[in-house]
Amino acid sequence: MRIVGLISDTHGLLRPEAKHALAGVDLIVHAGDIGAPEVLEELRALAPVRAVRGNNDHGPWTRGLPETEALELEGASLYVLHDLKTLDLDPAAGGFTVVVAGHSHRPAMHTKEGVLYINPGSAGPRRFSLPVAVGFLEIASGAARGRIQEIL
Repeated sequence: MRIVGLISDTHGLLRPEAKHALAGVDLIVHAGDIGAPEVLEELRALAPVRAVRGNNDHGPWTRGLPETEALELEGASLYVLHDLKTLDLDPAAGGFTVVVAGHSHRPAMHTKEGVLYINPGSAGPRRFSLPVAVGFLEIASGAARGRIQEIL
């Protein structure tokens, strides 16, 4: 089994609580609006990182960040993007097990047509009264189970 930590919308702020929550995961996926290259450097000190560019990620440091990413882990296929509203494929038809997205700052998780959709929410600056959270995927034998954890 592999444990994947999910984080999004840090907007340049990587809270100690987020680092503590993600310690020990096998991989970290950042779903965009990273805000600063230092956030990725700090996350890489915890585990390997895969990240996509969010709508607020600009500047030379973002040139290597894709807008979407497809990953294969333990027989499960993950599709990562920042804003679910920009999804331009059918994940079920594409054989994806999980879609990871951020942008809304609202933690959410649901299953549609056999695909798990998970938004870990925002782990950066608090927006309105929304929770500050991260997410996790437990992946084994092609199946994935998600969990969201408030960190403040």
